[in-house]
Amino acid sequence: MGAQSAGPLVVGVDSSTQSTKTLVVDAETGRVVARGQAPHPVGGGPGKESDPRHWWRALGEALAQCGPAARQASAVSVAGQQHGLVTLDAAGEPVRPALLWNDVRPAPESARLIAAGGGPRAWAERVGSVPGPAFTIAKWAWLRAHEPAAAAATAAVRLPHDYLVERLTGQAVTDRGDASGTGWWASATGAYDAEALELAGLSAGMLPRVALPGEAAGTVRSGELPLPHGALVAAGTGDNMAAALGLGLRPGRPVLSLGTSGTVFAVATRRPADPTGTVAGFADARGDWLPLACTLNCTLAVDRVAALLGRDREAVEAGGSAVLLPYLDGERTPNLPHATGLLHGLRHDTTPGQLLQAAYDGAVFTLLRALDQVLAGEAAPDAPLVLIGGGARGAAWRETVRRLSGRPVLVPEADELTALGAAAQAAGLLLGEDPAAVARRWGTDRGAHHPARERDDAAWERLAATLTDGAALLGG
Repeated sequence: MGAQSAGPLVVGVDSSTQSTKTLVVDAETGRVVARGQAPHPVGGGPGKESDPRHWWRALGEALAQCGPAARQASAVSVAGQQHGLVTLDAAGEPVRPALLWNDVRPAPESARLIAAGGGPRAWAERVGSVPGPAFTIAKWAWLRAHEPAAAAATAAVRLPHDYLVERLTGQAVTDRGDASGTGWWASATGAYDAEALELAGLSAGMLPRVALPGEAAGTVRSGELPLPHGALVAAGTGDNMAAALGLGLRPGRPVLSLGTSGTVFAVATRRPADPTGTVAGFADARGDWLPLACTLNCTLAVDRVAALLGRDREAVEAGGSAVLLPYLDGERTPNLPHATGLLHGLRHDTTPGQLLQAAYDGAVFTLLRALDQVLAGEAAPDAPLVLIGGGARGAAWRETVRRLSGRPVLVPEADELTALGAAAQAAGLLLGEDPAAVARRWGTDRGAHHPARERDDAAWERLAATLTDGAALLGG
C-alpha cells in the first residue's frame, strides 16, 4: 500500500450520531486509500442516548474494513458529534448512556442556567454562546436534577470525541473547537469558566485538558484497534469544526450542511457573541472562530413528510400557497424545544408534490434566516453557498436553497468532509502544516457550481408570516 502512496498515510474518523466512518488518506495528495463505516444505535424513548462503548466498537469495525492500510497509518484524528454528555466512573467506564446533542429534555435546566448566569447577553459575552438545551452544561444540569445517583458516581465528564481519544491514547484531552460547545469553556478567555462550572456544580478536575491548535493528544496506546502502536493522535475536534477543516475554509465563505440536523456556519476572524442565542459562538479547530446556527429538523423531517405523502423525496412540485414548518422534534433555531410541525394554507387544489416542496422550503428557510447573523458582515451578499451533507446530493434540496437564497451554490464532489477534515488535522500534525491549507492542497472543495437564480420573495414572506403568526400554535 505504501508503494502506491506519495506520502505517509493518516486516518480521519467521523463519529456521528448514527454511525462511525473512517478514511485512510494519503497525507500528501489527499487520495482516499481505504474507507469503512459501521452503525451504532441511538436509544428510543423520550431522550436521545447512546452507549459510548458502541462508538468504540463501531470505530474498530470501520477501521477493520480499511484493511492493511489502517495498520500503516502514521497519525489519526477523531471528529465527533458535538455537545454529547459522556459520564465516566472512577474506572473510566460509562456511568450511563451518553446524552446526545439532539436530546431536548434539558430545556428547563437550560433556562435556569441562563437566568442564574446573568441572562443571555452575559453568557454570550463571556462564554460566546447562550447555552441552549443542546449544550453539554444543560445536559449535566439535567442529570444532576433527574439522576442524582448517576451524577454522584461520575468521576470524569467527556465529549464524544474526547472519549474516543482517551481510549486511544490514555490521555484526557479535548480541543478548543469541541470544548466551545459545552457552555463551560469561555471564548473570552480560552479556558474553562469558573462561574459556569460553579453554576453547573462541576469541578474543573473532572474535565479534560484543552490542547492548543496543532498539538497532539498523544500516541496510540490501545491494542484493541487495527492501528499501529505509537501512531500520533491529534487532539481531534467537533464534527462541524472538522467539516470546516475538510473544506479548507477561509473566512467569509458560508456553508450549509444538510444532514440529520441542518447547520449554517462560516469561519470568522472576530469572536462571535450573539445574545439572541441563534448563533453559537464556537471556536474552530485552528485559532479562529466558527459561528454556527443549527436546526434539529432537516433531511429526516423532510423524508418523514415524503413518507407520509407516499412520495419519493425528489417528487416535488412548484406552485401552491401551503406553508409547512417541519419542526417534528422540537426545534433549536428558532429555540422551540417543545414545538410540533405546523401546516398552514391548504386549499382544494394543493397537490402532494406542493406539500413536499413546502416541507423543503420550511427547512431551508429556517437555516437561511440565520445566515446573515452567522456571517455578521464578513461575506459579500452574493458569496456562493457551499452545500454539504447528504442533502447536498439531492436536486430538490439544492434547488430550494438556490430559490430561497438568491445566491450561487457550490456542491463539492468530496463526500465525508468531516472525516476528511479529521484526516487533514492528522496530516497537519504529522507534516507540521496548517490543516486547512492541507485540505486546500488536496482540492477538497472542487465541485459543481450552480449560478444564482432570482429569490422567491413571495414564498419567503409566507414562511416568515406563518412563523410569526403561528407562534402560539408551535408550542415552543
